[in-house]
Amino acid sequence: MLKKNSQNAINLKRKPVVLMSMGAQERKGHDYQVMTVKYIKPLVEHAGCVPILAPTCFGPEDIEQYLSMVDGVYLTGAGSNIDPTLYGQANLTPEKQQDILRDQFDIPLIHAALKMGLPIFAVCRGMQEINVALGGDLHQKLYSLPGMLDHRENGDASVEEQYADVHSVRFTANSWLAKLLGQEEIMVNSLHGQGIKTLGKGVQPIGYAEDASIEAIYLPEASQFTLGVQWHPEWKAAQNPHSIKMFEAFGYACRVYAESE
Repeated sequence: MLKKNSQNAINLKRKPVVLMSMGAQERKGHDYQVMTVKYIKPLVEHAGCVPILAPTCFGPEDIEQYLSMVDGVYLTGAGSNIDPTLYGQANLTPEKQQDILRDQFDIPLIHAALKMGLPIFAVCRGMQEINVALGGDLHQKLYSLPGMLDHRENGDASVEEQYADVHSVRFTANSWLAKLLGQEEIMVNSLHGQGIKTLGKGVQPIGYAEDASIEAIYLPEASQFTLGVQWHPEWKAAQNPHSIKMFEAFGYACRVYAESE
């Protein structure tokens, strides 16, 4: 696991390229593939990478070709939930949007990226995708469980209020992530109704919220950089030193991968 970053430590003739899978959205009878700028901005400005946006609506057949062109994979959050049939559950939140085409793209994408040794950084839905891809499952209504905080945003609040820091995350003592961030506990925002229940194969928690829900994971058996977080470090990342360090570390890992090719 790479824990340091230096923009000049790896001298490449080009910036590393990172794959981002897009999501489905319907607008006035037209189907769109979308990616929110807030996710792209820190990848460009702090990780120092060039994004490639992959439409998920055409299926997973071209995943290997996409991955042959990139040096890392960045799995973002989204307004949709993962199809619960993929982890053996009935749908308990039918009112929530789903994006089955993204599910069908991202799950084989994760397997292929791991096999190739590509660095992976995953946020919110992306972290949940890693867990499901590796055989784990989710609490569909984390907020309904005894003793759990309600991690959802207030839909009536302003965007600034929704993305404000609201609870702490404590990292495993002396873990690489705690050392990277220089702290064993930080405050984070929280905009999710679901969370990891059963861990997938090889998935290790590395950070927990105050209610013991899993907020950060990695894959210790993987040779490459792997990090999934349940909060949204992309939100105004330039104003958050912890976010900057995570994106810089991911960018450094992508440069190391690019140099090795």
